Amino acid sequence: MSNERSLREEIVANGLKLTPSGLSQGTSGNLSIRFGEGFLVTPSGVPYGEVTPDDVVYVAMDGHYEHARRPSSEWRFHRDIYAARPDAHAVVHAHPPYSTALAMCRKAIPAIHYMIAVSGGDSIRCSDYYTYGTQELSDAVVRALEGRLACLMANHGMIATGATMEQAMWRAVEVETLARQYTLALQIGDPVLLTNAEVIQALEKFGNYGLMSRPTPRT
Repeated sequence: MSNERSLREEIVANGLKLTPSGLSQGTSGNLSIRFGEGFLVTPSGVPYGEVTPDDVVYVAMDGHYEHARRPSSEWRFHRDIYAARPDAHAVVHAHPPYSTALAMCRKAIPAIHYMIAVSGGDSIRCSDYYTYGTQELSDAVVRALEGRLACLMANHGMIATGATMEQAMWRAVEVETLARQYTLALQIGDPVLLTNAEVIQALEKFGNYGLMSRPTPRT
């Protein structure tokens, strides 16, 4: 089992990367890592520069926690992703500008580039809209992630999952890059989409690509 302290430190370290990476700003977004019979998640409303490892909240799968700080208001979709997806060991939720802009238009990202393979499929879906922190939103996110490793959230932001926090952060940055490229391409004209065969070929090659090939940790 991974050391709880090291996982808490990993969440803090990656929270500090959200703004420099362009993924979020202020206190927006949240991070979690599967741990034991629940998960560790960033606290609600605390600027990332002020979060310490002790501030990270452990939440059981029934939503119970014992901590002076409250877990992120979005803890429900973190829990439900872990419950629905045994392959997910880390979740990154952020509000990067291009992904969020597409989500405001409720546009999915289609197969515009072979890097769509980072999503685990031929598109990055956009979930339905529900108020943040609600069970309805969590259910919509889980549906949008079916067979996928990332999704957009209508009028809200994006989510990326991973076998590790490092992989989830990498995937989040790649999704935002695809969103930016798609937005630019739409301004030029109608992007030509890859065929199903071309996407399948890219997905097959991605099994041995960089962070995609890293083993799943034991937690």
